[in-house]
Amino acid sequence: MTFPNRNDRLPAALAVAAVLATGCAQTEGDDSVNPLEEFGITANNAFFYYDDVEAATAFYSETLGLRVAADYGFAKIVQVAPTSFLTLVDADEGMHSTEEPRTVAVALITDQLDEWYAYLIEQDVEMRYEFNPTEGRPHDGFVAYDPEGYYLEFERFNAHPENELFMPLLDQAETLYPDPDQATTVPEGLGFKATILWLYYRDTAGALAFLEEKLGLEKVVDQGWAWIYQTSPTGYIGPVDETRGMHSYTEQKAVTVSFFTDDIDGWHSYVSETNAFELRETEVHADSVGRFRAFVGYDPEGYFLEFDTFLEHELNVKLLESLGRGR
Repeated sequence: MTFPNRNDRLPAALAVAAVLATGCAQTEGDDSVNPLEEFGITANNAFFYYDDVEAATAFYSETLGLRVAADYGFAKIVQVAPTSFLTLVDADEGMHSTEEPRTVAVALITDQLDEWYAYLIEQDVEMRYEFNPTEGRPHDGFVAYDPEGYYLEFERFNAHPENELFMPLLDQAETLYPDPDQATTVPEGLGFKATILWLYYRDTAGALAFLEEKLGLEKVVDQGWAWIYQTSPTGYIGPVDETRGMHSYTEQKAVTVSFFTDDIDGWHSYVSETNAFELRETEVHADSVGRFRAFVGYDPEGYFLEFDTFLEHELNVKLLESLGRGR
């Protein structure tokens, strides 16, 4: 989890140019390496950036019932599903500003879609797209706004040929509910079992090749203009054709895509040695107070990619327990 001053940030256009200059080519002899299998991703995460991070945290923890897994003050890590997280960041201390376009959407996968919609309407949560279930569709859902405009897609995937590979994975996932003693207005029995982070691209063929060849991800859904790749047991990445999705391509994007891993040095060495993607820094960054180690790079169209590992620290106790690394 790195939080350098935004003034030190490389412009996204320069980052993309650097990636194209390297050609994203692996060094000779490394073609057989699957980094996901070799180094692992324990959970996926996304950083969202806020002017009022406390209000955002109240919304996610009280209105949506998400567990606060770690509270660093300026950044709050909330757990959505067993291996799916969001990190809510005070934009004054983050890598992105709230003036940048929020070119991202997160799908919150649930089996209680009707109940979630009724509850959120009662809570006066603003909707972008209303709930209109249609028999025979591969998925149903609706889209709400969070307090500062990020898109939240509440979604249920249905038995359908398009979801042949996806449904068994979702069937294996346990739904995560609020903690029993958590202050929340969420009715009992509502929770989430997985997330998909939707990202928007001009060159979707290039995006798919990057995810498969450079990160080692496996495609589980092909919708023709949107795809789903598994990153962790309940975490997924969804590249979308920007001409058909909810967002259009933007050069700057108020989001950082993050992967939690127990082998951050393996990932960093792999990226450095193979030029899998352009790195923001040449070394793994260590938090000054011993909470985490991380490094950041850029995907082919300028999304920030961050790899994180969390250390034994009093502020990480609950987070490590949620990752299966509790004492």
